[in-house]
Amino acid sequence: MYSANHWGGSLEINGGDSTTEDDKSRNMDWDRASVSHQRYQHNLDETQQSWLLGPPEKKKKKYVDLGCVVCSRTALKWTFWGFVVAFVVIALPVIIAKTVPKHKHRPPPPDNYTAALHKALLFFNAQKSGKLPKNNGISWRGNSGLQDGSDATDVKGGLVGGYYDAGDNTKFHFPMSFAMTMLSWSVIEYEHKFRAIGEYDHMKDLIKWGTDYLLLTFNSSATKIDKIYSQVGGSQNGSKTPDDHYCWQRPEDMDYTRKTQTANSGPDLAGEMAAALASASIVFRDNTAYSKKLVKGAETLFKFARDFGKRTSYCRGNPFIEPFYNSSGYFDEYMWGAAWLYYATGNNTYFSLATNPGLSKNSKAFYMIPDLSVLSWDNKLPAAMLLLTRIRMFLSPGYPYEDMLKSYHNVTGLTMCSYLQTFNVFNWTRGGLIQLNHGQGQPLQYVANAAFLTSLYVDYMNATGVPGMTCGPRFITLNDLRKFAISQINYILGANPMSMSYVVGHGSKYPKHVHHRGASIPKNNVKYSCTGGWRWRDAKNPNPNIITGAMVGGPDKFDKFKDVRTNYSYTEPTLAGNAGLVAALVSLTSSGGHGIDKNTIFSAVPPMYPVSPPPPPPWKP
Repeated sequence: MYSANHWGGSLEINGGDSTTEDDKSRNMDWDRASVSHQRYQHNLDETQQSWLLGPPEKKKKKYVDLGCVVCSRTALKWTFWGFVVAFVVIALPVIIAKTVPKHKHRPPPPDNYTAALHKALLFFNAQKSGKLPKNNGISWRGNSGLQDGSDATDVKGGLVGGYYDAGDNTKFHFPMSFAMTMLSWSVIEYEHKFRAIGEYDHMKDLIKWGTDYLLLTFNSSATKIDKIYSQVGGSQNGSKTPDDHYCWQRPEDMDYTRKTQTANSGPDLAGEMAAALASASIVFRDNTAYSKKLVKGAETLFKFARDFGKRTSYCRGNPFIEPFYNSSGYFDEYMWGAAWLYYATGNNTYFSLATNPGLSKNSKAFYMIPDLSVLSWDNKLPAAMLLLTRIRMFLSPGYPYEDMLKSYHNVTGLTMCSYLQTFNVFNWTRGGLIQLNHGQGQPLQYVANAAFLTSLYVDYMNATGVPGMTCGPRFITLNDLRKFAISQINYILGANPMSMSYVVGHGSKYPKHVHHRGASIPKNNVKYSCTGGWRWRDAKNPNPNIITGAMVGGPDKFDKFKDVRTNYSYTEPTLAGNAGLVAALVSLTSSGGHGIDKNTIFSAVPPMYPVSPPPPPPWKP
């Protein structure tokens, strides 16, 4: 019943610590055994350990219950950190970009040519006749000429609209048509630039204002016509009858009779009008109905121009036209009109006519007469040959057109050479202005046209990878040609001995006494009579209205300029002159990039596959 201590020693418990020396000894022995066993086990390889201990216990995966789905804690952790990284890399920058205030970068300032171009287009707004749109933008202009064409009884609504030619209130249809052709040509070649500076729609409005009017001047619904209304208003030299020259009145106040002139023949007028409508049809290619209307009108006009029984100049013997816009011939208009009609229709008949050797002979295209290399409202030869050279450079139609096109191309190159001062074909002023009209008055319109042709030809060569051309033994680089165009336009814009910008409103110094009825008479609700307006014509004060963008006639052959209102040679602007200026400016501006639109002009032209030349005649011994 009593427990005994078989191992010997006392059974007394000391201080609650039951561990005896013997227990400590035994524990140490067990520890040694354990260590010995661990060392022994450590010395075993993995296979032996697996025999002794069995397979190791696998670590259990931990899962997280999200209520609707159970996933491993590791996957959840990686997913979480993935979202964090995505937020930092993607979402955070987006949030910052959206919340930080935006600072719009100002577009680069327009170059000098673009600034002048904006102004030059406003001149056409100031020249509009008829019922003006509310957005015309010229505060001192209003409706005018609403009775024009009232004596043309077969025209419903009369001949209302169009443009006044210059500082007078006459509507000359010949130079007006040329101006519309030049504006259309510039849009076709440089549409991207007009879009870039925000003037594309404005240009189309200006062109349509002109072509809508030209469609009124003949029976545009017919396929054959026997007359064209060639002019509204005008005057006779020396006449003291109230008319557009004798009177000095705002267009809005005209109260004298404005006679309509009729041309029963006129290959020159009809050819130019055909060119205007055909070129405009390409501009309005996105408006199919209107474009077709323009093409139909152009073909009707050209048929009238080619009528063998109607080949007397439109102005022959007409005292209201001949002293002012006398046409020196019509074969250049044949080439010009046929070229544009080919581009507008793709009809090979027009191309064949434009490259007919008889046409070049009658127009004296290859005679290398200096005056015939000067583009103007009267002479279209250099422009027509450049237009046809474009076909050779970009399409290479080959036989049977190659010989004539090659000749046009050669003459075009020689024309460009003649513009360079080093070859002494034309005189130059000491200030650096080429004298294309032999030192006569109003030289700038011819200079602007030459600058446009040169700049455009450079762009043609650039587009086809041609580095330059030869003028006799000399190689002329594209940069040399471009320098000519730049120097002439810079002269017009103020780089001249007078330090005068000849474009009104451009620069700090420009003509203030422009020969222009509407600009020189204040809009003060006072209607000045035919002769009552003379006080404003003869006044020494600057014009009360600034006719922004008008390129005046220009300086004399000594670089001198007289800012006198009564001297039209110096201070009168013209529609045709400003059209050439617009074309030259857009060709030189860097806004919207460089170069031309290579393909739009060929929209209606079918693919050209060269025809094999005929075989040589059989050999005869």
